[in-house]
Amino acid sequence: MALEPRLLANAIRALAMDAVQAANSGHPGMPMGMADVATVLFTEHLKHDPTDPAWHDRDRFVLSAGHGSMLIYALLHLTGYEKPTLDDIRNFRQLGSLCAGHPENFLIPAIEATTGPLGQGLAMAVGMAIAERHLNAGFGDDLVDHKTWVIAGDGCLMEGVNHEAAGLAGHLGLGRLNVFWDNNHITIDGSTDLSTSEDIPARYRAYGWHVVACDGHDFDSIRAAIAEAVADPRPSLIACKTIIGWGAPNKMGTSATHGAALGVDEVAAARKHLVWDSEPFEIPQPIMDAWREAGRRAAPLHEEWRVRLAASSQREEFVRRMEGRLPADTGLDAHLDALAANPQKIATRKASEIALEAINAALPETIGGSADLTGSNNTKTKKQAPLTRDDYSGRYIYYGIREFGMSAAMNGMALHGGVIPYGGTFLVFSDYCRPAIRLAALQRARSIFVMTHDSIGLGEDGPTHQPVEHVTSLRMIPNLAVFRPADVVETAECWALSLARQDGPSLLALTRQNLPQVRIERSAENLCARGAYRLRAAAAPRRVVLVATGSEVELALKTADALEGQGIGADVVSMPCWSLFDAQDAAYRADVLPAEVLTVSIEAGTTLGWEHYTGRDGIRIGLDRFGASAPAEDLFRRFGFTVEAIVPQITAALETKGDQ
Repeated sequence: MALEPRLLANAIRALAMDAVQAANSGHPGMPMGMADVATVLFTEHLKHDPTDPAWHDRDRFVLSAGHGSMLIYALLHLTGYEKPTLDDIRNFRQLGSLCAGHPENFLIPAIEATTGPLGQGLAMAVGMAIAERHLNAGFGDDLVDHKTWVIAGDGCLMEGVNHEAAGLAGHLGLGRLNVFWDNNHITIDGSTDLSTSEDIPARYRAYGWHVVACDGHDFDSIRAAIAEAVADPRPSLIACKTIIGWGAPNKMGTSATHGAALGVDEVAAARKHLVWDSEPFEIPQPIMDAWREAGRRAAPLHEEWRVRLAASSQREEFVRRMEGRLPADTGLDAHLDALAANPQKIATRKASEIALEAINAALPETIGGSADLTGSNNTKTKKQAPLTRDDYSGRYIYYGIREFGMSAAMNGMALHGGVIPYGGTFLVFSDYCRPAIRLAALQRARSIFVMTHDSIGLGEDGPTHQPVEHVTSLRMIPNLAVFRPADVVETAECWALSLARQDGPSLLALTRQNLPQVRIERSAENLCARGAYRLRAAAAPRRVVLVATGSEVELALKTADALEGQGIGADVVSMPCWSLFDAQDAAYRADVLPAEVLTVSIEAGTTLGWEHYTGRDGIRIGLDRFGASAPAEDLFRRFGFTVEAIVPQITAALETKGDQ
């Protein structure tokens, strides 16, 4: 005999309040308030298989309101996933437990995305829905036919990224995307009346969404709302009127349940109110059996899909793409051969476009885009058609002026699998993208950020558009590979490295101004893979190492020429990626940057961090102030990025060093 769904929902409530109480830390209110909605979703609608969290055609579920992490931990455990275990839940928020304070996709395989920074989960879900429709257009319903579900809170719908992402989803008509809004009118500070009075359903209708409301504690109302949402061709917002902390008789409906344990007395009162007699962390066997049966509900669908996949003529290509494996030929070897035969003096943003022509022809999984700067970022190649609501097979997305939304959606696409997203904007606007870039690095998403106009070299647009501190600040993000290539060859090599990274994002900082090709001879290996390498060895006895990135490598070569003319031997080192260089063994690093000679860094940005490579006694040529509005050549002269300005500093330092 089937159990009442409220009994199943109360199991979620019990685990949530027990885990938060044991940790004396966490957010019990949201899991308790949304337990009824989640029960209907997981027992009646969600297409998933606890025995295979990586099933390629599973529905994606994203808990955008990640502070309520005990909701997803309870759901996964109850439906029969291997992780988290009951011991993991008992140790919620403790060192070593998989049940971190917010859901982490790298700790538990069934967690689709790392969430917690509000709004980003919803925005990533938009990317997942894009990926599903794009792959469906290529592989058909037999292999790709799933939905994306989201639980979002009031805070998610307040964050600005929600506006960007929801607008994009409505524009693209992503009808497989369904968002449950936990409409409980409570934030940490108290009632939402303190801070907002907007008409959220009207806003979503204006985005082009379908909107339906339900009583989040009435199972028939929840079912009817979901049925209406699934039937509508537009993305759907399901406004679930809920009571935060439902079941805690003295605290439900108040902010007291939002971000703190209920307390021993209130947990006891909640157990009595819910008629829940079991000990903490104990689930009655009939209820556990019902949950496990619900977890097996989609197993026949999974088996049918396996049969279709085995019989499909597209099986090998589909699996390759979903597993993130690159084909043997990415198009770049032939491209590099051509550059050796015909050197080019072009901006690295243009070099990136040429590399992408080769890449996109060889890799059908790439999806490009730009935040309204396509012609400036050079991210669209000739044969890329736009991805639209009428044609999801397109491989280029016009994101509009939505830098944050674009970046978060890219993360969602990367996490979904089957596609490799790249998207562009100006480097200075990485500030708008930064939370998503950070989250990409944290959750090891294979997103590629193309950031052009990378220095004062962009010229007349002035200091508002001239990045100074941005490259340095981005290098500080763990697991983000930041590349600043010096020419067309390095740009191609950095693209190869970015594509090959399966455990984290990459960012390419590219110039607006033309740069000469500093590497003419075809290298048998990808020199940028070392992070830094000796581009040219000293002719005279070596006394100086000039280490530079991007457009300043050309300046370093000219400076070395001037020094050699004075009998001062100077190596020139190109360092396109700090983090890759730091990962090399000590012997290699010591060979490239020997301690006994003067080391000089040259980069048109802040000098912070370069002391790690130059040492205390080295010279750091950079820009520790904002730029100005003028042609690029004038700016480089004004701020000392010339041979005439740099050489005297070096000779003076060498004289001082000699005196010592």
